[in-house]
Amino acid sequence: MAVHKTVAGSRHPKLADAAGVPVRILQAIGHQADFFGKTIRLAPHAISSYKKETVRLIAEIGMGSGAMAIIGGTVVIVGFMTLSGGTLLAIQGFSSLGNIGVEALTGFFAAFINVRIVAPVISGIALAATIGAGATAQLGAMRISEEIDALEVMGIRSMSYLVSTRLIAGMISIVPLYSMAVIMSFVASQFTTTYVYGQSSGVYDHYFTTFLRPTDLFWSFLQAVVMALVVMLIHCYYGYHASGGPAGVGEAVGRAVRTSLIAVVSVTLIASLAIYGASGNFNLAG
Repeated sequence: MAVHKTVAGSRHPKLADAAGVPVRILQAIGHQADFFGKTIRLAPHAISSYKKETVRLIAEIGMGSGAMAIIGGTVVIVGFMTLSGGTLLAIQGFSSLGNIGVEALTGFFAAFINVRIVAPVISGIALAATIGAGATAQLGAMRISEEIDALEVMGIRSMSYLVSTRLIAGMISIVPLYSMAVIMSFVASQFTTTYVYGQSSGVYDHYFTTFLRPTDLFWSFLQAVVMALVVMLIHCYYGYHASGGPAGVGEAVGRAVRTSLIAVVSVTLIASLAIYGASGNFNLAG
């Protein structure tokens, strides 16, 4: 009987801990939502008070710092990733369409899929792996070395100076970065289809220009801006609240990258359903 009571009693803490999981999840979501809201509210203050820091962060995000600056930073990384994505799209599209005798529609593939899926997703992943991870590591290092506390002691609003400025810099930098990403994906698809597979440039350009809609480009850019907003907020949150020394900073970077990758795919899914609907607003005729 005593053994039975002991075993039964040992289960109660586990049940209590399991019952408290939803509460802790809601608390974590609420804490993040409060951080995100405060960061956005402080954006006007960051623009007016920390212009030089914002400009410095824009340059750092675009070209990188230290060893990253030697290879061109985020610009080169995003360019090569979208270049690879556009090339792979052309290879798969030409081969798959060739199986049913309509390889001439490879230009349609490039215009339709690059803008709606390939360029936004690849750009979001590159943003999370480069700019986002760097922001988490920087803020985490400042947190464990008590630099953020020192800023507060000096009367500087750390949320505005460190987080809101990075959010603004990320939102501004994503526009030229994404423009280059879209162009690189288009160039890669055209080069692979016309020069590697030998398709006529006239045929490719006809289907490409026919199915490339300006509204799709607009929505694609809007989607990229939303991705930049979400990724920067997530990474700044984990970096700002890092703890546990250098190991804690590494853990914060890992959690931020995992969360932001999920967010990138979720934004793509939600935006696609909201903008294009279940049918995709696509009709092929003629």
